[in-house]
Amino acid sequence: MVGRDTVAGGSLGVLRDREFLALSGTAFARAQAYSTIAIALALYADMLGTSSTVEGLFATVFALAQFVIVLPLGRKIDTGNAKRYLLAGLVLNVGVFVGFWMVDSVADILLVRVVQGLGASLLWITGSTVVGEISPDGERGQWLGTYNQVGAFSSFAGDLVGAYLLDVHGFGVTYAVLAGVTAFATLLLYSWLRDNPGGRADPDEQSGREAIERLLSRTPIRALVVFRFGLSFGKMCVILFLPIYAVTVLDIPTLYVGGILAGGKLTKALTQGYVGGLTDRVGSKHLFVFVGALLYAVGALLIPFAGLAGAYFSAMTVAGYTLTPGFQVLFIAFGVCGVADSIRLPASMALFVEEGEQFDAVAASMSLRSIAWKVGQITGPFLVGVVWDLTDVFTAFGVASVTIVFAALAFITLYTVDPIPDLVDEEPVDLTPGGPNQCDEDASGADDD
Repeated sequence: MVGRDTVAGGSLGVLRDREFLALSGTAFARAQAYSTIAIALALYADMLGTSSTVEGLFATVFALAQFVIVLPLGRKIDTGNAKRYLLAGLVLNVGVFVGFWMVDSVADILLVRVVQGLGASLLWITGSTVVGEISPDGERGQWLGTYNQVGAFSSFAGDLVGAYLLDVHGFGVTYAVLAGVTAFATLLLYSWLRDNPGGRADPDEQSGREAIERLLSRTPIRALVVFRFGLSFGKMCVILFLPIYAVTVLDIPTLYVGGILAGGKLTKALTQGYVGGLTDRVGSKHLFVFVGALLYAVGALLIPFAGLAGAYFSAMTVAGYTLTPGFQVLFIAFGVCGVADSIRLPASMALFVEEGEQFDAVAASMSLRSIAWKVGQITGPFLVGVVWDLTDVFTAFGVASVTIVFAALAFITLYTVDPIPDLVDEEPVDLTPGGPNQCDEDASGADDD
C-alpha cells in the first residue's frame, strides 16, 4: 500500500483529501449523467412509442459496449497511467451529451448508448480502482463507501435537477448543464490527482488473461461472479423499467419520476458511507452482501403493485404536491432498493479489491466484477422486456426479483467453501501454479480488516 497519512473523521474527513475529492468529481459527473439520461430514455420511449423489448435494448447495447472494453481496460489500469483514462472518459461523456441532443430515432439512441457505455466504463472501473489503490491501510471500506456515497448524492441530484430541467427546459439545456459539470470535474482531476496513480503491476508478468485465471482459482471470487450476474439481471431491469413504467403506464409526470428515483438514491447516499465503515469494523462482508441482495429483491417485487394502488388507498397532498397512489408505492419500493444497496455495495467492492490484491491485480478483479455485471445487464433487460410484452408487468418484475434471490442463495452457499480474505493467513500464499509468491507488496492487503 502506498504510504500516506491516514485521513480521520469519517466521510467528511475523507473528503478533505484533495486526490479523493478529484476522484469524487468524476463519480459525481458520471452518476449525474447516468441518472438524468435514465429519465430521458423514459421520455424518448414515450415519444417514440417503443415496445418493452426495444426498451430493453437501451440497456443491452450500453452493457455490451462496456463488456467489450472491460478486460483490456483493466489491464491498462493495472499497468499504465490511470489518470489519462479518467480524463478520456470525461471528454467522451461530453460527446455523449451532444449525441443525445441530436437523436431522433431508436437507432440514434442505441448508437449513442454504445458510446455512453464506453465512457461510463472508463470512469467507473478506473475511478473505483484508483480509490481502492490509494486508500490508507484499514480505511478501504470507508473510502470506497464514501466514494459511492458521492456518486449516490450526485445521482440524487441528477434525478431531481435532471427531471426538472427536462420537464421545464427540454433536452438541450439539460445536456448543456451536464457538459458543464463534466468540464469542472475534468479540471479538478487534472489539477489534483497525482500522475500515474496505481499501475504497480509488471506488464511482463500481468496479462489480463493470467490475472483473471488466478482470480478465478478462488471459490470466493467465483461466488462473487455468480452473485453479480444474478443481481445485475434483476437490478438493471429495475433501473431501466421503473421510470419507463412510471411514465408510459402510470402517466406520472417527469418531475415526479425524478422524485421517485431521488428517494431511493437519498436513502443510499445517507447510509452508504456509514455502512462502509461498519463493514471495516464488523467484518463478515459476505453477510452484508447477502442481506442487501434479499432486501433489493423485496423492493423490486413491490414495483408492479403501483398499478393496483389506486384501488386500495387515495392520493395525498404534501407541500402542495398531489402524490398519486402509484407514485407512493414506487417511492417506497425504490427507497427499499436504496437501503439494500447501501448494505451490499461497500462490502461487495471491498471483497473484490481484497481478492485482487492477492495477485497484484486490483483492477483486473474490478474488471471481473464488471464483466459479471455486464453479462446480466446485457441479457436481463432484454429478456425481461420480452417477458413483459408476452405476459404482464407482475411477471416481468417477478422474474427480476426471483433471479436476485437465487443469486444471493448461490453466493452465500459458495462463499464459505474457501477461507474469506478476513481469515487468510498473514503469510503470502502461493496461489500461482509453479511460481513463487509474486504479490508480496499487496499480501497484507488481504488482512486490512
